[in-house]
Amino acid sequence: MVVAGLATLIGVLIAVLPGHRGWFDIGVYHGAVGHWVRGGELYGWTTGNGYGFTYPPFAAVSMLPMAALAWYPTIVVNLLLTAVATGFLLMLLVDPLARREGWSRWYAFALAACLLAGLNPVRDTVSFGQVNLLLVALVYADLWLLERGHRAAGVGIGLAAAIKLTPAVFIGYLLVTRRWRAAATAIAASVAATLLAAAVAPGASRTFFTEALWDTDRVGQLAYVSNQSLLGMVARLHPEHPDRRLWLLLVVAAAAVWAVRVRRAVAAGDERAGFALTGVVACLVSPVTWVHHLVWLVPGLVVVAATTLPWPPTEPAARRRLGAGIAGYVLLSSGLVWVFANNSGGPLGFLGGNAYLWVTVGMLLAVPVRVREPRRDHPSFTGHCGAITAEPLSGAVGRRPE
Repeated sequence: MVVAGLATLIGVLIAVLPGHRGWFDIGVYHGAVGHWVRGGELYGWTTGNGYGFTYPPFAAVSMLPMAALAWYPTIVVNLLLTAVATGFLLMLLVDPLARREGWSRWYAFALAACLLAGLNPVRDTVSFGQVNLLLVALVYADLWLLERGHRAAGVGIGLAAAIKLTPAVFIGYLLVTRRWRAAATAIAASVAATLLAAAVAPGASRTFFTEALWDTDRVGQLAYVSNQSLLGMVARLHPEHPDRRLWLLLVVAAAAVWAVRVRRAVAAGDERAGFALTGVVACLVSPVTWVHHLVWLVPGLVVVAATTLPWPPTEPAARRRLGAGIAGYVLLSSGLVWVFANNSGGPLGFLGGNAYLWVTVGMLLAVPVRVREPRRDHPSFTGHCGAITAEPLSGAVGRRPE
């Protein structure tokens, strides 16, 4: 009854509230790839309002089957792939918690799916026809492999980085945490995919790396409220001339906090916190983080929730984390930033127009790192189930689419 009621409520809200994006991004993919297959320039094609393909050439190579599909079948395939990727991601994140707490695994999965659907970034990813959840699933396949010590760990991250540049931050995670073999695998996979694209499409590859990659005007206005990155916030302070030095200073500070925290996470055996923190910092340091890119925050919300179990929490620190997690979820579901889409000036506009950014910064600072113990019935278990305690927050350890 709880799941049915929640699913009905969220379904009704999604249906009646404004915000459907009309499959805009998949329209860009479909149009650009079709134009390219017919002999046109991949990065020369644009929509009627001037938006074009901005991903690396390997992304276009991966999307070549679109050229054989009509418009509506393309949307259906995108939705099916997104559903499969989301299902895998939810099972990976939620199933260990359900087993640990003795919950019905399918009940936990259904409840988590409802909560996921309520998030503004997820709604935008689906209604834009974006690839974000597919990329998150690719990267988190490597989490699954790393937790099991598999030699193939890194392939998913490498492929995701070849499709879109943002996941390359996870290669940085592997390097910072000294996972040399996985880092080498990720780099090799990314380079191999990029070279494959260069062999298939030398002209498009040359255009991307010499022109399109550096043309920031292709992705839209940095100051637009949908850009919830540090640079977006800086640009909204002075849209005509954003202070790049201030942005770089903030990026260095965010990267320093991230590096310290992820190394502590890995030292504590908490790979999931390390991955979650990396998704968070990727949203902060990327020059452009549209609202739909914030699906990278979802694993962090799960990590926060996991450290408050069992519910209701009795420890004061766990109660505070639960309250902060609920507040962050409500904000990310609210669509608050869109209230300020046409006016993000003044103190209120600055606070409200950057609401999702404040959630992201808070997660970078406060996503807890947990010390984990191996399961007694599985000596090789590396800690993806049995959380015991949370690291103190001090760290001490024992739109534009495209």
